[in-house]
Amino acid sequence: MSMTMMFEALSRASSFLEEAGEETEIASILLQHHTGYSRARLLAEMRSQIDESLLERYMEDVRTAASGVPVQHITGSEQFYGRRFHVNPDVLIPRPETEELVQHMLEQCRKPDASIVDIGTGSGIIAITLALELPESSVTAVDISERALATAERNAASLQADVTFLLGDLVSPVAGRTFDVLVSNPPYIPEGDRQSMKRNVTEHEPEGALFAGEDGLVIYRKLAASLPEMLTADGIAAFEIGDGQGEAVASLMKHALPEADVTVLRDINDRERIISVIRQPVRIRG
Repeated sequence: MSMTMMFEALSRASSFLEEAGEETEIASILLQHHTGYSRARLLAEMRSQIDESLLERYMEDVRTAASGVPVQHITGSEQFYGRRFHVNPDVLIPRPETEELVQHMLEQCRKPDASIVDIGTGSGIIAITLALELPESSVTAVDISERALATAERNAASLQADVTFLLGDLVSPVAGRTFDVLVSNPPYIPEGDRQSMKRNVTEHEPEGALFAGEDGLVIYRKLAASLPEMLTADGIAAFEIGDGQGEAVASLMKHALPEADVTVLRDINDRERIISVIRQPVRIRG
């Protein structure tokens, strides 16, 4: 019986994915998943033979990926800020751009023991990362989905992060409380964009975490209305946004907090990505 080399399996999988219109990089991710090899080890093993039963399971997953199922749902995980998080169809798959939101918050947060709230936590990536990077802080995370919170709690447990998870709609579970830091990556895709999106997003990721009304600004309006009462006098807030939403979201935040320094920040790809809100204590002249 002829044995298959690792590089042959990878080549076959890559071609199969390319023909299906999917990214060929998925072939490598899945092969690492099945072999347990790092990227470097996989390269070193290219001329090794691959076990037939492993090859069968590998190609089955390649066919699943070619049908549009996100590779993260097949492997059950995704990297974020150097850590591995569990993901599934109940939560949004972590995007690299959101790492820039976290990085911004870490740079802006002046209090090591800050009180932090993450609204719409999903898989918990933002809340958990902030809790681990700022171990003296107290972090609360809110989501409307019980199933998303279950995933976030699993991630917090496996990464040993101290986060309080609360079930409810936006800020309602923390009404009456104030925080030094408020962060959110809310749904922001306008309903009209649904048709032009990739099927592996629209068919496999939670709708409630993607779409936000006709203009995509529904959640930002609600969050802006909550800011004056929720942020401490020198508190900071940051929101992930879609490209082209900068001016509209900045305007909402400025209207809610006229004294705040509101800035639109671009990501590594030069797309509008973050609205930064830094509240300045009002100085009384006298």
